[in-house]
Amino acid sequence: MDISYIVTIFLIGFIGSFVSGMVGVGGSIIKYPMLLFIPPMLGFSALTAHEVSGISAVQVFFATIAGVWAYKGTGYLHRKLVMYMGSSILLGSFIGAFASGFFEETAVNLVYAILATIAVVMILMPKKQIPDQPAHLISFNKPLASGLSFVVGIASGIVGAAGSFLLIPIMLTVLKLPTRVTIATSLAVTFLSSIGSTVGKVATNQVLFMPAAVMIIASLIASPIGAKIGQRTNTQVLQWILAMLILGTSIQIWYNLIW
Repeated sequence: MDISYIVTIFLIGFIGSFVSGMVGVGGSIIKYPMLLFIPPMLGFSALTAHEVSGISAVQVFFATIAGVWAYKGTGYLHRKLVMYMGSSILLGSFIGAFASGFFEETAVNLVYAILATIAVVMILMPKKQIPDQPAHLISFNKPLASGLSFVVGIASGIVGAAGSFLLIPIMLTVLKLPTRVTIATSLAVTFLSSIGSTVGKVATNQVLFMPAAVMIIASLIASPIGAKIGQRTNTQVLQWILAMLILGTSIQIWYNLIW
């Protein structure tokens, strides 16, 4: 890798991780299309969908560690929900990541596009705003939370994402959690999901370790900064930022699949 390629990958990782830390996602929903389209636009060799999903899986693992640490002690982290959803999504993401090694590249992109479209629809659905309150005072449907996170884990494991771009709308619209509790808790669940995705991608030789290392460094710097800013940002603004990012990437992937 020459220096210009390293700088390109670092900037993709930094921008994606900053935004992902702010809105509470692992970052694959943002960095997947950036890694897929930006390097060839700048004259570098294009990465395959499998390589992009492998890099994304490893990067998310480290980005979410940094993001969760930034929310430590805020009272927004719902530990019981993390336990129920995290264990289910960990199993599902490993199954999805391992199975993705047998998928065609077009199929990986198609799964990504479908997931992103579903996420946008769920985020933009009208919903009652739940006031912020300490996580330990909030109850939730345990079987529903576990079942949904398992399904999300399988689908997101295929594309190397940790599923937070689906977990957040599920937590907001189905489990009816406050936005800040959702953001903090989804980062922790995403971290557990990324373990399964990373192991599955490494086991099936889908990870380019040098670009992944550059992305990891960028994530560890940018994700905590984004998380700190997100704690002070209006929750409605955070939801709209996330929705617009996912909508844009979804349109781009669909365009490339169809044309």
